[in-house]
Amino acid sequence: MRKVLSILVCMIWLAGAPLAGAGQLAEVEIVDSSTGLRLESWHHEGRRYVVGKPGGRYAVRLANRSNGRVLAVLSVDGVNAITGETASAGQSGYVLAPRQSTVVRGWRKSLEDVAAFHFTALPDAYAARTGRPDHVGVVGVALFREYVAPQPAPLQKQAPATAADAAGGVRERSEGERLGTGHGERLHDPARYADFRRADERPAGIVSIYYDSRENLLARGIIPRQPHRAHPQPFPAGFVPDPS
Repeated sequence: MRKVLSILVCMIWLAGAPLAGAGQLAEVEIVDSSTGLRLESWHHEGRRYVVGKPGGRYAVRLANRSNGRVLAVLSVDGVNAITGETASAGQSGYVLAPRQSTVVRGWRKSLEDVAAFHFTALPDAYAARTGRPDHVGVVGVALFREYVAPQPAPLQKQAPATAADAAGGVRERSEGERLGTGHGERLHDPARYADFRRADERPAGIVSIYYDSRENLLARGIIPRQPHRAHPQPFPAGFVPDPS
């Protein structure tokens, strides 16, 4: 049997039980690694984008909102953040206890440390340096519920059998160089193995967060160039002035 990290890495059992809808199974945020504050984000054409600052360190905050354990398989630039393999939903991930939150600060190097996530020019991104530049610019999390064995139905008292019962049966501007995620300095970040059995081989939900520099997001029209205009108010204070 293969194990998993509890902040943890999960190399999992599969089970065939069907899943209900993902709902608010978990929340995923990209945060500043130093302050813990969420990075500025924008929504555009159904996608969520985060503004990255070259050289800035970031982390991925995972929060289990359910009453059961959840497995979160984390992909950064198309690479599994625990194993370094080209990412697939069926790989290792982090296991969160009910209502637990954790912050993933880097590429896992051992049970004791990680190499910090930081925004960097595409050629210096870990994915590009390992020959996989095609999916740089996105963080993805595949979420799985844990398999729970069905409970046996309680025994019910039965009335004495009668003769009648016997028969019964019964889912346009030029851009600068794209950002990617670098393989930074080592950070102490202990984890441990844990067992986890997936309720289904298909994720209950997948969260995708795209990122790039402010300049590139402006060039692509994701961040609007026009300043925000306040909505007119139906009852502004004051009396009626003479027209000019």
